[in-house]
Amino acid sequence: MRIAVISDIHGNCLALEATLADLRKRGIDQVVCLGDAIQGGAQPAETVALLRELACPVVMGNADAWMLSGVETSPHETTTQQQQEVRQWSLSKLSPADVQFIESFQPTIEIALEGSQRLLCFHGSPHSFDDLIFPDTPEEAFQQMLGAFAPAIMTGGHTHLQQIRRLGTTFFFNPGSVGLAYYWRQPADQFQRDPWAEYAILTSEGQYAALEFRRVPLDIDALIRIYQASGRPHSETAIAEYKRGR
Repeated sequence: MRIAVISDIHGNCLALEATLADLRKRGIDQVVCLGDAIQGGAQPAETVALLRELACPVVMGNADAWMLSGVETSPHETTTQQQQEVRQWSLSKLSPADVQFIESFQPTIEIALEGSQRLLCFHGSPHSFDDLIFPDTPEEAFQQMLGAFAPAIMTGGHTHLQQIRRLGTTFFFNPGSVGLAYYWRQPADQFQRDPWAEYAILTSEGQYAALEFRRVPLDIDALIRIYQASGRPHSETAIAEYKRGR
């Protein structure tokens, strides 16, 4: 059984299309999305349409919950005026049916694997989509967030960072970001977006599992043209960050 795990599309349908084209070559049985699917990019409605067509289970991420409510719940985030303007534009592009589709996203999703294994899917942690898990998160905090859910294999997004971390006899992994990949340790005034989409493939074989991280090149010129034609506020900032990351 092969499961493609995607996350953090952030309204970048071009990146989602490139990811789906790549995973279709790899004998995937199921796709699951870990949230933050719509808010932020230049193609919110297009991303909703493609996800609806894909008909995969989708976790609710913090960015999409914030887009719907306008209420920031994370102690780690401060909403800027620029983000508010992009949020209003994103909502203006969505139909009532689109909003209803986003509202159907789930806090967690569980997928049965081969043997007696299972995959527990979430955005930040099973407790909150705002929780942050990094490679250097202290072990005590890591155990508090995930320990009670072992021996399930666990996967979450949120940090846009491909990583795997052992948890006793099982493990946690983050597939990275489809629509907004970037290096997590970089100066804010020199921020650059990576020119690829990221995802992961989990292969379940009996009681064992294998994990593969994927990076798919993006057509940045095409993505820049999408931003330029979209009318999205502050597109020039996103375009500059993509050009800086080439």
